[in-house]
Amino acid sequence: MTIDDFDVHVASSEHVGFAEEICTEMAESAKARGTGIAKRSPEYVAQKMRDGKAVIAFHKDGRWAGFSYIETWGHGKYVANSGLIINPEFRKLGLAKAIKTKTFALSLKRFKGAKLFGLTTGLAVMKINSELGYFPVTFSELTDDDAFWKGCESCINYPILTSKGRKNCLCTAMIFDPEKQSPRVDIDEILKGERVILEENK
Repeated sequence: MTIDDFDVHVASSEHVGFAEEICTEMAESAKARGTGIAKRSPEYVAQKMRDGKAVIAFHKDGRWAGFSYIETWGHGKYVANSGLIINPEFRKLGLAKAIKTKTFALSLKRFKGAKLFGLTTGLAVMKINSELGYFPVTFSELTDDDAFWKGCESCINYPILTSKGRKNCLCTAMIFDPEKQSPRVDIDEILKGERVILEENK
């Protein structure tokens, strides 16, 4: 089995039937790693699919293989690629990179000028982010939108975050600023054939 056995697409309403399975795997994966993750409901994930703010992957036999979604903060000035999850059957095949790359391209295309950022404890995710052009930053350079930080409440490390005044935690913060950097991948080629809803920041 290779990465060529998978199809990675911008999600849509036709994929909402996979939302519950995706959420279950997110929770199980976090439990197995012993790390925190902001919990999301199946309806929340389904809405991301309907809004075209998610990326989903399938094995060519039709099995769900992976997922990631986009969240916006600070009136669209900041965009986070969140909830990356790979079906355990299909890990270590390069699928995480393929999904993150398409989610990255989708974010830049939809939210012109927005800063892309992420928080992660995973070395593999940090490596992929670095290859896309992200660089590590302090938490002070992330959004100050309280709604974003509220999402950390379900993380087991939340007490550490609050005790540090939201200045640092066990996660590493990374950011991509399109005003200062150029993507290291061909955005139009990655999104070729996909339906992308365009929207400017307000």
